[in-house]
Order: sequence, then C-alpha cells, then structure tokens
Amino acid sequence: MSPRSAPVSPMARATLETRQRLRFGSSMTMPSRGARTRSGERPASRSWSASPALVRAALGSAAGLTLAVVLGEPDLVVLVSPLAAYAALALLRRPHLTPRADTRVDHRLLVEGEGTTWRLALTDADDVEHLTRIVEHTRFLVSDPPHGAVGGLVRGVPNNGAPGGGAPGKTAPGDTETGDNESGKDRVGDLPISPRRWGLHDLGDQVIVGSSAWAGFRWRPTPPPSGGRLTVLPEPSPFDADAELPQPDGLVGAHRSRRIGDGSEFSGIRVFGAGDRLRRINWRVSLRTDELHVDTMRAEQDSGVLLVIDAFADHGRSGGVDGSPSSLDLTVRAAAALAEHHLRTGDRVGLRVMNGGNLVVGYGAGIHHLVRIRSALAQVRPSTPREGSSDRLRFPCPPGTVVFVLSPMLHQTSVNATATLASRGLPLTLIDTLPAGIDVAGGSDHRDLHDLAWRMRLLERDALLRQLSRVGCPVVPWRGPGTIDDVMRRLSRRAALPRELSR
Repeated sequence: MSPRSAPVSPMARATLETRQRLRFGSSMTMPSRGARTRSGERPASRSWSASPALVRAALGSAAGLTLAVVLGEPDLVVLVSPLAAYAALALLRRPHLTPRADTRVDHRLLVEGEGTTWRLALTDADDVEHLTRIVEHTRFLVSDPPHGAVGGLVRGVPNNGAPGGGAPGKTAPGDTETGDNESGKDRVGDLPISPRRWGLHDLGDQVIVGSSAWAGFRWRPTPPPSGGRLTVLPEPSPFDADAELPQPDGLVGAHRSRRIGDGSEFSGIRVFGAGDRLRRINWRVSLRTDELHVDTMRAEQDSGVLLVIDAFADHGRSGGVDGSPSSLDLTVRAAAALAEHHLRTGDRVGLRVMNGGNLVVGYGAGIHHLVRIRSALAQVRPSTPREGSSDRLRFPCPPGTVVFVLSPMLHQTSVNATATLASRGLPLTLIDTLPAGIDVAGGSDHRDLHDLAWRMRLLERDALLRQLSRVGCPVVPWRGPGTIDDVMRRLSRRAALPRELSR
C-alpha cells in the first residue's frame, strides 16, 4: 500500500491538528466531530437542535443538584435523578448525521378524481427515530388523512407499514406500491392525495420534523423540499351522439358524404362505365335490362370540428368533481367530451379559447391529439381580454368545418364572436353552459338586490339567445348524451338543400 493511501492513525491526526492550530492560530475552523474526511467519517449534524424536553431536563437537573449541594439536602438529588438520567440518555444518543429529505409524486399528470401518492424519501436517517410530516391544506386537493399530518417510527417499520396504502379516489394507471430500501425509511411520511378539480394545482407548503432517540434532539430541513405542481386533466362529461356531422370534406372517416365513393351506404344504380369495379355490378338489373349496371355508394369522410371555449369569467361556485359545477366546469368538461367523441370517430378537432391568453390548438386526430387538447383545457383560467384584443379574434375555420361554441353568453365579446362565425355560413351550434340555480348573492346582506340584478341580466341574455337563433345559430343547453343530435340532423338537412348562387 502506498504512503498516500495509507490510513491516518488517531495519534497522527491529533498531531496534525495541533500543528495546524499553532501555524494558523486558534481561530482556524477545524473539521467538527464526525466530519467526512479521507478516513471515511461522516459529517456531523448542524441542523439538529436540542428539544424543549431535553432543555427542561438539563436545566432542572442542574438546578436541583446545585440546590442540593448549597442547601445540603440530599433529597433533592433523588427528586431530580429521573431528569438527569433522561438528559444523560438523550446526550449519549446524540445524532451525528445530517439527514436529507426529498419529495416526489408518483404521477404528475392525472385526471380529476384520480389519486396518487406524495412520497417522502430520507437519506442518512440512521439517527432519526420518529418522523412527522404536516402538509398545508389546498383547495380541491384532498389527502388521507384529511388533516394532512402523517408520522410514525422510522426505524424498524416494514415496507408495507406506511400509513395509508392508497390514494383517496380512483387509482391512476400504473400506480403501484414502491419501496426504495428494505427498512422502509422512505415510507413513513408518504401521503396519498387526490385532486378533485381540473387545472394546475400547486402542492402546498409542508413541515417535516424528525426526532432522535429519547426525543432529545429535533431535526427540521430548511427550507423544506418543494412538492411542485400537478397537471389535472378534466374528466369528460358523459356524452354520445348518433347523428352525423354535415358536409364532411376529409379523406377517410365515419360520416356519410353526398359525394359518390367507396363507402358502405347505398346511393343508387347507374350504367357501367370505364373504371368501375366488377364487384359493384348489379347482376339482377343487368340481366333485366341487357346492359351492365353498377351500384353506387356514398363516400365516408371525416370532418373538421372547431371547439370555441368562452373563458372570460367563471359563474357559480365549483364543488369539484363530486359537487355542483360552475359555468367553466361545464364548459371545459363538455369540450373534453366533444373532443373525445369526434376524435374517436376519426374527425379532426381544433380548439380555440377566448380569454386574455387566446389559446389555440391546431387541428389534429388521434389519441395523442386528445391528450394535447385536454392538457390545454387544464390550463384554462378565467380572464378578461385586453382592450382592443376582442376585435382581433381569429378563428381557423376551413370551409365545411363544424363549429361548437361553448359559452354561458354573459360577455359581449363572446356574443360578437358567435355572431361573426354565424355570418360566415359555417355549421354552427351554440351550447349553453350556464348552470341552473347560481347563487350570486352568497353571504351578502343585500341579497334581494343581487337577485334582482341577476334576473335582469338573465332576461337580457335570453333576448340575445333569441336573436342568435333568428340568424341561424341553434342554441341548445348542455345535457350530456344526445345534446347535439337534433341540431346535427337539422344542419344536415339544411346542407342538402339547393342553394342560390349569386353571380
């Protein structure tokens, strides 16, 4: 073994320290007890502090022994001996390692109502005997236990002994029980959580406190580890539609087109021509007429769908996925349901959010595009447009695009945008997402005045909806399955009517 890698003896280390003090002075900072050196020692804990119990025991025993000596009363020694014994045991088990705490969440992307686990991992925690973790309460984020405080013994806890084996609510796909080490030290502070509303949720502040043996010393990380943010996708409302979209103009889809093609819907019979397929020959008609005839089919095409979201304001109070919805809850969940339905039938779906940010998601198809739209919906926040921005609203609508406007129709900008889209001759449907029974007064003392003003505002809104209906914009309230069936059938019949072209 070379001299450079040879271990340093305690005597040689003491001699070296004495020489360094004589050379640099007594003010030089030397490695503390247990510091990590070349000999492999661990760093001493500088974040541990004496607990109030240890301070009281030490001061009480010192005061009792002093009085016993001064007053000559040996009975005082017997009285303070339990305190002295406790202080001695706590000092003998004084921690020498600085623990490190880290938190992580099993799933950062969830659907409202699903659950995950906010885990706490400890390293260098050999001196931690008991751990307590308290998490700040956050709205629309429930935990198990509800008060958000968990704790228990760190040493000797098996992997399956963590409090709360699962999250409150549905379990996200792939949510499995994990343990990073055999002793289960990273399982004591785990907290099951479940977001109850869509959106971006910041995990609240937390307090982590560890105590050593005999509760003589306390450890608290400063600052505590941050939990980060959860992205919660909206849960699509129950929805299904049987009616086909009018004017499909894509390549391949599930909607019957007026154009003749290779679909499965019978259209008619005509004389055989060059390029017709032999399997389309209608032999019964051909034998009867002594001339080849073929069956013609209607093409099956996809269509473009644009979802326009009104996020200028949120009317009503949201109760989460388990409570009563607000207007923005109805709007976002209805948009997610419509996007899921049309993407699963092969249509191309785009998204346009009307608020201060003017979020736009281009047209696309497939499951990945559905996740992209739902992620964009999770970022929707109610905000008013900047001055003059409402006049510059642009809607990417190719010819034949079916437009769904989801709005409570209580903002003038959304009314103007809907009228502009209706004037372009597009198949447009306005879906009313204003929930019934909104309590606008709340706990106000002037409840009658608030109710009167709200009724007057609803009368103005009803007049606007009737005007939109007269200009050819159907208005339907959102009621889940079958909401748009009747409207789509009427739009399909209107699209099949002959139109007068102006020259």
